Amino acid sequence: MRHVLSAFAAVLALCLAAVPAAAGGPFRFSSIDGGTLALDDWRGRPVLVANTASLCGFTRQYDGLQTLYDRYRDRGLVVLAVPSDDFQQELASAGEVKEFCAINFDLDLPMTDITPVRGKEAHPFYRWLAEEHGFTPRWNFNKVLIGPEGEFVASWGSTTEPLSRAITGRIDALLPR
Repeated sequence: MRHVLSAFAAVLALCLAAVPAAAGGPFRFSSIDGGTLALDDWRGRPVLVANTASLCGFTRQYDGLQTLYDRYRDRGLVVLAVPSDDFQQELASAGEVKEFCAINFDLDLPMTDITPVRGKEAHPFYRWLAEEHGFTPRWNFNKVLIGPEGEFVASWGSTTEPLSRAITGRIDALLPR
């Protein structure tokens, strides 16, 4: 019996270790610049994650995302853009996305490679949001705020502008003065 309980405890520990308790867990994205972006590298800082697309009516929100990043980065905020073609409005390659954003928006915020955010192919971060928090992006430029300890804080749809009071108020509450 003792062996059965020990084996059960070992299997349970392995299973629990594989499930992230929060977004700061093992979530890694391929960076548009090469390499990886790990949410855990930003532990202790709030992270606003936005699924984006270059050919969308909301693409102008890149300006707001960059302004938000410029305004709050010295206090710790990270703004992560996640280009996705899930709504068929993204350019064909990461190189094209990077060039488009550099030319049109002068972005210097962190950006992932083109990444699925919905359905069976969704990135693990977005599967975690769907399974644990009932949030799945309904369109491009949906935003999710992750707290300093990797906890889900809030989410907003495409029509909520990055510099809206709804978003900046939640960010201000998480940042040191």
